Amino acid sequence: MVKMQKGFAILAVMMLVAFVAAGCGGNRQETASTSQPPQSEAETPSSQSSQPSEAQNTENQDVRVVRHAMGDTEVKGTPEKVVTLFQGATDAALLLGVKPVGAVESWIEQPWYNYIRDKMEGVTNLGSENQPNLEEIVALKPDLIIASKTRHEEIYSQLSAIAPTVMTEEVHLWKDSLHLTAEALNKQDEEEKFLAEWADKIADFQEKMGDKLKLEVGIVDFRADHARIVYTGFSALVLDELGIARPVNQQGAEDWGVKLASKENIPQMDADIIFDQTSLSRDDGRLDLRKEWTEHPLWKNLRAVQRNRVYEVDTAVWNNGSGPLAAMEMLEDLYEIYDLQ
Repeated sequence: MVKMQKGFAILAVMMLVAFVAAGCGGNRQETASTSQPPQSEAETPSSQSSQPSEAQNTENQDVRVVRHAMGDTEVKGTPEKVVTLFQGATDAALLLGVKPVGAVESWIEQPWYNYIRDKMEGVTNLGSENQPNLEEIVALKPDLIIASKTRHEEIYSQLSAIAPTVMTEEVHLWKDSLHLTAEALNKQDEEEKFLAEWADKIADFQEKMGDKLKLEVGIVDFRADHARIVYTGFSALVLDELGIARPVNQQGAEDWGVKLASKENIPQMDADIIFDQTSLSRDDGRLDLRKEWTEHPLWKNLRAVQRNRVYEVDTAVWNNGSGPLAAMEMLEDLYEIYDLQ
């Protein structure tokens, strides 16, 4: 009986999406076969013209082709009802002044990360980033969906049947997410304004840092059964753009980082400064493992430990957020950590 009920639920969602797809297709055919918009009942013959008005022409031409990871998508005008299906897109939309009508829930601090929670009142929770609720998305009737190929490639056709859908290649490349979101939302001016502010902030940070930029920085992340040294990812991208030095053995263009399964590997974490982005809210054993490792003699021999330069940072901002608001929050953290005025 349970299997039959689950089957009916899946069939219902598929029928909903198919219904929307049929509706979208019908609208496109009607537009193609009609040279002018249909007349309203209030119009009289004397008010009609043989040519479309200037306003009608503008509306008909205001269709932009947005190129993204899955191809090209036509987006009309300035979308107002947007659905965001990964954290960086939600962050970017908020930065651009657009509150999503629906968004996938955060990985921790659910339903929304603390650093954006005050901006998310009234937003519909669409469930997991890995498996968003399609039925809820249909009900919201969005005019734009922003997703990621990494997470949603397999449901791209279903999402596109609901509304114009654009996808980033990855979820952690925050500037790519910002650019695609701005282009799709027709908010390029807001993007340009933020990037100018970001560039000024970086220049100020680097000037105040001076020789401190040469201090080698490592990023660690403890999990339930191993520890990680982070090579790439959101926080690493920000540190690299700021010009902060990284240990040679902790850099990589392709590999995200390395898993350390044994405490004997602790010396690989050596750096002048260590940022620990371990999640403190997950009760899965990772904090116990971190305690074991940080009490080990090899940990106490690390340069950062001996100089009291190990800093716990907010993983929602430094790891999970992956958007422009998170990047600016992270930069503010660094001003405080390095005691810059």
